Amino acid sequence: MLSTSLLSYTIPTTSTAAKSNPKPKFHHRHSTIKMSLNNPPPQNPNPNLLKTLTNLLWGKSLPPQLLISTVRSTWSATWHLMMSQLAPSDPTGIYTRPTSQFRSNLTQFSRQKQSTTTLHLYVGLPCPWAHRTLIVRALKGLEDAVPVSIAAPGMDGSWEFKDNQDKVILDRDRLVPGLDNVNGCRTLREVYKLRRGGYDGRSTVPMLWDSAKKEVVCNESYDIIELFNSGLNGLARNSDLDLSPPELKKEIDEWNRIIYPAINNGVYRCGFAQSQEAYDIAVNELFSRLDMLDDHLSGSRYLCGERMTLADICLFTTLIRFDIVYNVLFKCTKKKLIECPNLHGYMRDIYQTPKVAGTCNLEAIMDGYYKILFPLNPGDIRPTIPSACEHKALAEPHRRESLALGGKDVKMNS
Repeated sequence: MLSTSLLSYTIPTTSTAAKSNPKPKFHHRHSTIKMSLNNPPPQNPNPNLLKTLTNLLWGKSLPPQLLISTVRSTWSATWHLMMSQLAPSDPTGIYTRPTSQFRSNLTQFSRQKQSTTTLHLYVGLPCPWAHRTLIVRALKGLEDAVPVSIAAPGMDGSWEFKDNQDKVILDRDRLVPGLDNVNGCRTLREVYKLRRGGYDGRSTVPMLWDSAKKEVVCNESYDIIELFNSGLNGLARNSDLDLSPPELKKEIDEWNRIIYPAINNGVYRCGFAQSQEAYDIAVNELFSRLDMLDDHLSGSRYLCGERMTLADICLFTTLIRFDIVYNVLFKCTKKKLIECPNLHGYMRDIYQTPKVAGTCNLEAIMDGYYKILFPLNPGDIRPTIPSACEHKALAEPHRRESLALGGKDVKMNS
């Protein structure tokens, strides 16, 4: 399972500066870029002047074909260049997600005496991979044992920390971006570079940090949620909760093999496809799996029966984003989630689980996609959240408590 967030893209200018001068000039160059991006945009030229100029050139008709074709060709070439950096693809245009660079050894924590920990979690609210770690952390009652710092995507796509104390005060019941609470860094890239030997790779969330050793422990989301589920029970307030019990481990792994490539990563394969063929393959596989899951959940409260597991958490973080982001921005348009009655009820069921809704900042999620993924939304306009996706609608009764244990038989390899 991969945890690399695609909102962690950094523009080539920053990367080049980092390689040539890893310390002082990188920070100076990065801050310069950030300042220029955060300055108010220049005012548009006088609209009357533009109108006069276009009337002189081609009157009231459309721009000439040569101009249209030139602009289209230029934009297409620029789009492919940006997408090659944002979302690496194979020769056919199929998006290929980079692998996580730091994997966790769970046994090293289970063997330690657990009276305290120096672990610190870094996340970004738009990222579904980071979201799963926040949910398991909350369900297990690890909020005090593993503090969190929440970054927000900057205008260049990198993760930044900002002083949002006013928002923190107003939004006491949900998570909001803020400062780096352990290292005091301005960006997540700076945190990664604090580790022994430095770091020049992609600075992704989620990331688990050892504040005593100044080291990256893990940036693979599934490793982190497994650790939170069973590796820190000595510190968890809800240690009896097991989201991956031994008797269900094989079934959980089988569900993950279905969910990850076709759905978790499948929505990104749709949105980041760089050819029609790549998109068609991804979107057909996505909705084939969603239909299969909707059928299965007609007779089963959760994927593995009456017990919520890590597989459900992994599916939920994609479903909660589906109608507000993926259906629109990533062109997953065959159906909305609300048109899948069982999946939609299942999603609301998990949302209403105590502590889960507090991890779902839907405004921050939408901002993180629509305001940052410039190649997919160059107009920078964030649509209004659908009424069916607002908290009031998500809190409507789901009536799934009475579903039979086990549900329908599903061919896992289909």
